[in-house]
This record gives sequence, C-alpha cells and structure tokens, in this order.
Amino acid sequence: MDTIQAFLLAFSALFSIVNPIGTAFIFSQVTAERSHAERSALAGRIGLYSALVMLGALWGGTYVMNFFGVSLAALRIAGGLVVAAWAWELLSAPEARDERKQRQAGEAIGSADVAFFPLTMPLTTGPGTISVAIALGSNRPRGDAFLPFFVGNSLAAVAIAVIVFLAYRWADGLTDLLGETRVQIVTRLAAFLLLCVGVQITLSGILGALASAGIGSA
Repeated sequence: MDTIQAFLLAFSALFSIVNPIGTAFIFSQVTAERSHAERSALAGRIGLYSALVMLGALWGGTYVMNFFGVSLAALRIAGGLVVAAWAWELLSAPEARDERKQRQAGEAIGSADVAFFPLTMPLTTGPGTISVAIALGSNRPRGDAFLPFFVGNSLAAVAIAVIVFLAYRWADGLTDLLGETRVQIVTRLAAFLLLCVGVQITLSGILGALASAGIGSA
C-alpha cells in the first residue's frame, strides 16, 4: 500500500507540472515541418531523456543540495513553496505558461539535434519539473519505508515519461480528439492537485524544522 501511495502522490505531482497532454500541442506545432517518422523518433528520445532527468532529480537532487549545506527541512520548505508557486501559475494562467514554452522551443528548433534541447529541456522537463522532483525526493522516509517510497516514485517518473512518449507520438490525434478547451480543464484540475502536494511538502519541512529545534514532534 505504501508503494501505491508513493506512486499516486509522485504521479499526480509530476503529471501536473510536466502536463504531457498540453505540451504535446506545442510539440506538434514546433515540429510541424518534420515527417511522422521523424517526430516518432524524437518522441522516443524525449521520453527517455525525460525519464533520466526526473529520476536524476528525484534521487540525486537532495545530495547535491546537501553538498551545499542545505538542510533537509529547508529543502522541503523551499521545494514545497516552489511547487506551490508553479501550481498557482498553472491555475491562474496556464495559457501564458504554454506560450512561454512554445517561444523557448521555437527559438532553437532549427538546430540538428533538438531532442534534448529544447524539446526535453525546457519544453518537457524544465526547472519546474526538476524542482518538483527534488521536493518529492526530499520527502524520503527512513528505514523499511524507504523501499516502497523509492519504487513508487521511480515508477511514477517512468510512467510520466511513457505518457510523454505516447502523447508526443500521437500529438496530432490528441489535438483532434481533445481540443484546446478540454486540455485546459485537465490542466487546471491537475494544477490544483499539485498545489496540495506543494503545501503538504512545505508542512513536512516546517514540522521537521520544529522537531530539530526540539519544538513539538515530527
């Protein structure tokens, strides 16, 4: 059950910030001049790179922050606030965020190898996704609970990468099937879940800081 809970928490958070369905529209637009076979190959590489970015941030981000002397409680508080801020932006103006992503991707789309930059970073898994992944990884428990947490979060990252691949590969079909209005509805619902996740991570950090100071209990 712990694995399922960890998976659902990480999946909802990562899905909200990556927004693979909405981003598939942008992918379709910026790669319109390429053939379907070329776009399918790009989608496969983007899915792989996205998985590596998310897994790296999940399990390596905390150690990088610790190297610079950032405490776990501080990381959770800051990460949770960043996640909540991104969620609020998605809730209030998802169209502006998508326009910014499209502009960033369009600036470098003419280069030879665009699978990693700009189509993986920053279009698919940019700073927001990395922040969410680090915040999720910082919430890792100790002892026997770590393995279910590790498995659940890792599976969630891989599942998001698979959805990215499928959404990008069939971006044209998704455009015709859903339409922009339905995508925005899904985006806002997912953003609200992400806001809740950000608040929860921040609360965990505050409780951890209070426990370290001998105030209350973790």
